[in-house]
Amino acid sequence: MSEWLQIDTVIPDEMSGKRLDQALAVLLPEHSRARLQGWIRNGFVQIDKKPMRPRDKVRGGEQVEIRAKIEPQNSASPEDIPLEIVFEDEHLIIINKPAGLIVHPGAGNPQHTLMNALLHHDQQLEQVSRAGIVHRLDKDTTGLLVIARTPQSHTYLVEQLQTCNIHREYETIVNGIMTAGGTIEQPIGRHPKHRTRMAVVKNGRPATTHYRIIKKYRHHTHLQVNLETGRTHQIRVHLTWYHYPIIGDPVYGTMKKLAKGMDPNLANIITAFPRQALHARAIKLVHPQSDELMEWKAPIPEDMVALINALEADRKQ
Repeated sequence: MSEWLQIDTVIPDEMSGKRLDQALAVLLPEHSRARLQGWIRNGFVQIDKKPMRPRDKVRGGEQVEIRAKIEPQNSASPEDIPLEIVFEDEHLIIINKPAGLIVHPGAGNPQHTLMNALLHHDQQLEQVSRAGIVHRLDKDTTGLLVIARTPQSHTYLVEQLQTCNIHREYETIVNGIMTAGGTIEQPIGRHPKHRTRMAVVKNGRPATTHYRIIKKYRHHTHLQVNLETGRTHQIRVHLTWYHYPIIGDPVYGTMKKLAKGMDPNLANIITAFPRQALHARAIKLVHPQSDELMEWKAPIPEDMVALINALEADRKQ
């Protein structure tokens, strides 16, 4: 069963002279350029109420309307992979994802993903777009994910996510000592040179990250982070841009750069930490059927607990 995606946006003036497909690829980095070209050719994209070709140039300031038909892409095969299910009813599932589990199959990772596990857990998810997966977590980020069990629930929850009505809360530990909580509002798009990475860029999509301090250590800060938007790698990109990269982040962090005077034992623990220290600890949403406001929480995993204990022991020295 297919569903329709609705996107309304504006071409920034700075993109004047770019091809339409190139401009949309910057504005919508979560969709591949090939998919965007297909939408344009199929008439799913209207520019100032008119169709255009992928190669047509934009001026800047045009109104973009996308009404795109998305077919289920559940080509993955079921696999018996253990899942930690926090909540489950006939409309949705809440999963606590471990580190190392990829959410969707992709190039180089056709198997052993959350999608494979979900299709084994519930065969009916074959009828739901993306096997019901509403949003993503990076491979090595742990924590809560929302899964829709019906096409109707999936459409509803995706709309709630796009309108910022699903509350997501994270915990992370960053390099550096923050002085106070705050908000980062910086646009995020593809890195201009490294296309597999995201970055704060002038023509990116708006992104807002709120953070508050849980505890300060000698060289690090334990944070609670709340997302107002959901851009790819948003927390990791924003905190690195703000010069407080997440401990262990292999892409955006500074794993090899340690604070001067750090205790050698703590330095070894931090250097050896195998992933970004980021955990999705809480989700709050309105249930798609009952309209009840529901919330779930997942405690931080053991590796982050051990890291915090080491930071606390160092603080007390």
